[in-house]
Amino acid sequence: MKKILIAATVGLLVVGSVAAQESPWLLRARAVHLNMANQDSTDLNLGLSVNDKTIAEVDISYFFTKNIAAELILTVPQKQHVYAYGTDLGTFKHLPPTLTVQYHFTDFTGYKPYVGAGLNFTRISNEALSSAGAGGTPNITLSQNRFGAALQAGVDIPLTKQMSLNLDVKKVYLDTHVYVSGVDHGTLKLDPVLLGVGIGYRF
Repeated sequence: MKKILIAATVGLLVVGSVAAQESPWLLRARAVHLNMANQDSTDLNLGLSVNDKTIAEVDISYFFTKNIAAELILTVPQKQHVYAYGTDLGTFKHLPPTLTVQYHFTDFTGYKPYVGAGLNFTRISNEALSSAGAGGTPNITLSQNRFGAALQAGVDIPLTKQMSLNLDVKKVYLDTHVYVSGVDHGTLKLDPVLLGVGIGYRF
């Protein structure tokens, strides 16, 4: 009986110790503003650009150590407009999941800054574009799948033991080829800067 009580006590201490450890999972919800660079490098002379937009974003982080984490950034397909010198050519949708590896600084009191780098994959779909002045003829298309590097910096400000305020900025290097009637006329460099604010929850 004594051995059983000792084993049970040790077991409870181990469980309590594990429960006291910080979970490796962190979930955030952010509002993010996409600010497009819009550098038209095509030979069309159309002054192509894509509108800026504020979107909702969810990201999931896993901490391998207290300093090293991986973050998967997710959202739903987003619709944006394409313009030629201010004339609306139509819309397209894009799905831009991004994976970054981060380093979290832990030597500060009251806030936890981090930096990260990774890869973005953008899938473009549901294009409804027309050539400027072509009476709505749908002959402009964009590259459907694009990869680009992503850089990130941010800070978590603890609100409670589990919740935090998050401020985040990312730079995604992204361009798309512009085709007219199937002919490649160069690229439109989007390179958005993503400014985000949100709430994090550490499980």
